[in-house]
Amino acid sequence: MLFDLINGKASFATTIAYIIASLFVIFVTLPFHEYAHAFAADKLGDRTARYQGRLTLNPLSHIDYLGALAIILFGFGWARPVPVNANNFKSPKRDMAITAAAGPVMNLTLAFIGSFLHYMFQYIALGKESIFCIYVAILFDAFCVINIGLAVFNLLPIPPLDGWKVLGAALPARTYWKIMSYERYVSFAVILLICTGALDLPLGFIRGFFYTIVNFLPKIIFGF
Repeated sequence: MLFDLINGKASFATTIAYIIASLFVIFVTLPFHEYAHAFAADKLGDRTARYQGRLTLNPLSHIDYLGALAIILFGFGWARPVPVNANNFKSPKRDMAITAAAGPVMNLTLAFIGSFLHYMFQYIALGKESIFCIYVAILFDAFCVINIGLAVFNLLPIPPLDGWKVLGAALPARTYWKIMSYERYVSFAVILLICTGALDLPLGFIRGFFYTIVNFLPKIIFGF
């Protein structure tokens, strides 16, 4: 988004709203995302996150500073992964998939909340002609977009992202560990593809799909 401002593709007001929303994501969304992983693992029998102080919403326990910077610059990023020991699960593959899916599901839930607040303030703005409400509406729309971006990014079926762990539940153990042996190279290749814009089209399509779904009910409620 900052690059869009430099290239003249985004207004100053929209970019400021995006930056504020990004900071909100870093200090609120990422902690909720990682807490969802920790909570799911804890409920399924793995207390590792609890013992290491990660079963918390405290942002300082979850923030990865490079990942936070990536959110501001590119609209996707990451936090410090919650430690999970699958050996503590009753059904390791299934429970690991559930634990991994908990984070993106939390992002989509927050995106829905952001969408609802966006249309609520937009509705108020139309009735009262409030500039303040318009800017707040833009802020929550940016918050919604970033959360969807994080959900889509984390659901990519590549190591070490959440989507890969979900997919792992359906793969034979031998295949899973063979692919995992190339984790470092796959991760580097994907980051390179994202930074060069090679994945913009497919990821943009998926984000657009989820954006439509998330906004469907709020738009009906507020008559947009």
